[in-house]
Amino acid sequence: MVLRTDFMNSPEFAHKLQTLTKNITSVIHGKDDVVELCLVALLARGHVLLEDVPGVGKTTLALTIANSIQSSFQRIQFTSDMLPSDILGVTIFDQTKKEFEFREGPIFANVVLADEINRTTPKTQSALLEAMNVGQVSMDRHVYPLPRPFIVLATQNPIEFHGTFPLPKSQMDRFLLRLHIGYPERSHEVQVLREQYMTSQESTVKAVLTAEEVIAMQELAMKIKVDDDLLDYIVRIAEATRRSTQFEIGVSTRGAIALRRCAQALAAVRGRDFVTPDDIKALAAPVLAHRVQVARTFETSGFGHHEDEAAIRAVLNEVAVPI
Repeated sequence: MVLRTDFMNSPEFAHKLQTLTKNITSVIHGKDDVVELCLVALLARGHVLLEDVPGVGKTTLALTIANSIQSSFQRIQFTSDMLPSDILGVTIFDQTKKEFEFREGPIFANVVLADEINRTTPKTQSALLEAMNVGQVSMDRHVYPLPRPFIVLATQNPIEFHGTFPLPKSQMDRFLLRLHIGYPERSHEVQVLREQYMTSQESTVKAVLTAEEVIAMQELAMKIKVDDDLLDYIVRIAEATRRSTQFEIGVSTRGAIALRRCAQALAAVRGRDFVTPDDIKALAAPVLAHRVQVARTFETSGFGHHEDEAAIRAVLNEVAVPI
């Protein structure tokens, strides 16, 4: 990837992204597209939901990204008996000071790995809403800002697994991207088997970016140019989902904004200071599919577990691309 040296007056931008990508792909083999989209979420100040069966590298990917950034990290293992205070924190009475004191929970970190988020109850899941949406926690009439940058990398098992609670749409909407890792190709799986230390390899990854550098890159990415024709294209995609009989609930304005932000970040990752229609088309499914409700007639049309993504792609084929 090569960026013009005058790109946002930051010639180091491309080099930093290359270094970060190389750091992650040294552990995650054969999933460059997934790694790219995780970097998109990081630059766009969003959160990622990694949805797939156990054992394909969801947790490893999240840990590797966290270890590649020189910032605070917390891992939350979600269970059915977890309470909101186990995530957000709790107010206790300090006997020595004779006053109440707020003890921060694990959500107060730059990178939070929410492992198996759908193992816990909806009440605990909803505790993440404010934190993921506005980067703060409200507790006992006080507001506590979260550190910056702040990103939640959540893993989720398919809802068909026993002991899982489907995430409500309000929670799903807070994730900028929903990604599926999938099984590796044979050659990459052989490489994983050859590297017997792979299970702990992510812990040896060294940080290549500081928190301050990540924040600066986020600000640069959001200055990527988006022509009005492309903004109109995004809105027309959203409107198409609202009119289509394939959906009971279409894309909201929040979803359209998310698609624009991701398109800007993807353009930056790919070395451009402007967005193209291909950026929008490439991101439509991972950004929008988890925000819609597919009609029941479409659910039984043979598209399997990812019928929402298939429905989004069908809409893309119907919306004219700006020239």
